[in-house]
Amino acid sequence: MRPDQIKSLPTAADTHDFGTRLAAILRAGDLVILTGPLGAGKTALTQGIGAGLDVGGRITSPTFVIARTHRAGGAGLPLVHVDAYRLENLDELDDLDLDTDVADSVTVVEWGAGLAERLAESHLEIAIERDADETRRIALHPRGGDWAARCEQLDLPVGAPA
Repeated sequence: MRPDQIKSLPTAADTHDFGTRLAAILRAGDLVILTGPLGAGKTALTQGIGAGLDVGGRITSPTFVIARTHRAGGAGLPLVHVDAYRLENLDELDDLDLDTDVADSVTVVEWGAGLAERLAESHLEIAIERDADETRRIALHPRGGDWAARCEQLDLPVGAPA
């Protein structure tokens, strides 16, 4: 990540709070792909998104079930939370039958780079890194659509759109 594209989030609570802020710009059909190493804060960010959308159910890592759908709450949008870590190819992603949920939901895919992009014409990729002192560093990478304009509302540095 280039320094001009990085936002520091000193604590896991800050990561969660950013997710809550991010939820305010999300709408039905949105795809958010989270990248970063194990323990970087992908699930904490998703928990914040879920809190911002006021979805039902506790948000935990879907590593063993691969995907969880959280029913719509106050914002009226369900959240589909996917962990693509154990998926090896696009066929396995298709087997999850996510296409039926994607149009009406916000879909967040952890470990989804290289696989999940095909779920939507445009998406937001968020790269997360964690330093030794637990500070998370995030970079937003809008991919198509109006993502760059929406990300500007978050007052965060944005990487080059693709």
